[in-house]
Amino acid sequence: MSKINKQTVWNSYRFPLILLSGIIIGCIIGFAAGEKAVVLKPLGDIFINLIFAIVVPVVFCSIGSSVASMGNMKRLGKILGTLMAVFIVTGIISSGLMYLFVQINPPAQDMHLELGEVAVVQTMSAGEQLVKSLTVTDFPELLSRKNMLPLIIFSIFFGLVVASMKEKGVGIAKGLENLSNVFIKMVDYIMLYAPIGLGAYFAALIGEMGGQLLNTYAHMLLTLYFPFIIGYIVIIWPCYCIFAGGFKGIKVFFKNAVTPIITSFATQSSIATLPVNLEATKKMGVPRDIAEIVLPIGATMHMEGACISTIMKIALLCGMFGRPFTGFNDWVLATAVAVVGGMVMSGVPGGGMLGEMLIMNIYGFPMEAFPIIATIGFIIDAPGTMINATGDGLAAMMITRIVEGVDWMSKKFSWKPQEEVKSV
Repeated sequence: MSKINKQTVWNSYRFPLILLSGIIIGCIIGFAAGEKAVVLKPLGDIFINLIFAIVVPVVFCSIGSSVASMGNMKRLGKILGTLMAVFIVTGIISSGLMYLFVQINPPAQDMHLELGEVAVVQTMSAGEQLVKSLTVTDFPELLSRKNMLPLIIFSIFFGLVVASMKEKGVGIAKGLENLSNVFIKMVDYIMLYAPIGLGAYFAALIGEMGGQLLNTYAHMLLTLYFPFIIGYIVIIWPCYCIFAGGFKGIKVFFKNAVTPIITSFATQSSIATLPVNLEATKKMGVPRDIAEIVLPIGATMHMEGACISTIMKIALLCGMFGRPFTGFNDWVLATAVAVVGGMVMSGVPGGGMLGEMLIMNIYGFPMEAFPIIATIGFIIDAPGTMINATGDGLAAMMITRIVEGVDWMSKKFSWKPQEEVKSV
């Protein structure tokens, strides 16, 4: 097992630790100053407004440039089709199980927030609601954070058209990539202010509410999120292993998954885990072409951990604002938001926060609720990333079982340099 450099671990956790320190200091100030801490709220509002202002250009440029640069996705159609099916199914399963879990153990018991009014959702037919959720009537409406799904769809469509133009679209794709890099850097600069902004916001929030919010966080993490993650690894992953390779699949997967588990937890990055994931899947017996397609795409699109946390965040806010979250329609909508948000937003810098903004847009929560679920995102990022990244190797095993057949584990697949394999 490769050793993880302590400096790398510190670099990975430095910002979350600084951010949490800022929030903790803010909470202490809120407890000490009481309602007087409300004077700090404008400092928090500045951070929220900066994030909201940058979201539209980040989404458009990042998604548009990524899709436009894909180029040659013609090869291995069966692998890619199977990959998408596995990613979607595992996302639905993880979302559905968490939905059942929050019905049994609601994360916001005995808590109600009055930060603002929840938007009233007009009664519409299913068709009207679908059209309104996915499209807008005029281009300027795309330039609003209130229409995130239409913006995502437009960005993907724009990127596909640029990619279809081949040589003529290269300049546009490169321009989008450069713009994306600029906005990424802007996000980096804005996040430098996050410890102050979120610290001030929580000082004001705790000053008004006392320890009720912190009690809710503790209840949610200790009785809901962490037990669910442990149960998911112990129960659901073995089921996937059995599908992939029978009971032998359990031994093969967990024997080789230790390094990806530790690396992903330490670095909080699916991309950083990619090299050790490739080595692990090689030892699992996954064919090279499948591993080299599934793992890089999975690092940005296979997001079981993101789906789990999305459902928890929706349930938390619904409970806080007294909004029902119990029916079949609630499950369908929440699962769609979790799966689509997890697969699309994960490739965008700051995608976690953009996904949280998507939750607020779809459900009509007031913008004051954004720091509450954004903070949850920072707290649970490490275990969520571990589920995402380590699950990529397991997904590769399941895809191999579908593509190569039930007896794939008895075959020997070469990992020697291939004659010529087109990248996807």
